[in-house]
Amino acid sequence: MEILNRSTLTTMHALLAVFILPAAIMFFITGALYTWGVKGNYDTNTYELHLEKPIQSELDGLVALAKQELQKKDLGEPSGQAKIKKIGSSFKLEWTGSNMDVIIEPTSQPLIAKLKVKNTSWHRQFVQLHKAKGGIPFKVYAAAFSIALLLLLTSGFIMAWQMPKLRKLVLVSVSLGIVMFTVMVVSS
Repeated sequence: MEILNRSTLTTMHALLAVFILPAAIMFFITGALYTWGVKGNYDTNTYELHLEKPIQSELDGLVALAKQELQKKDLGEPSGQAKIKKIGSSFKLEWTGSNMDVIIEPTSQPLIAKLKVKNTSWHRQFVQLHKAKGGIPFKVYAAAFSIALLLLLTSGFIMAWQMPKLRKLVLVSVSLGIVMFTVMVVSS
């Protein structure tokens, strides 16, 4: 008796499909809408930071300043990673997450910086998760989802291949899929 007989494979395929369906719907919808420029919105609050010395393009110092200011305003921290973004000869701190983004940038006055706190709309929060801006638990979940999706596609291929009357159609379909993917990559 084969471990991957058709009945077992069909059951595993169906259960895996329904288990990952919620995540798949989120990734499908946000990906499709993002492709057409629908990214969700932010509710942005801007604050002036009065400093004792000018800010520098140094990640640890800017993150510490952001944490301090967020704590003063009784706000949480973004769930994603912070980075310094260079813009010509200027810079800014961008710290993004699924529910909020934080930006600190210098102004024309050396002892005043600008802090922007951008709270995400519900749709933007899902977009941020899609873009891996969530915390570690969601990143692990998304990686597991990717593996599950690969298993789902592989099991679907195996089930189709196991049916002799579908083999020729499977070969044609996979060949067309490869050609279409190649054409789309080259034409973009």
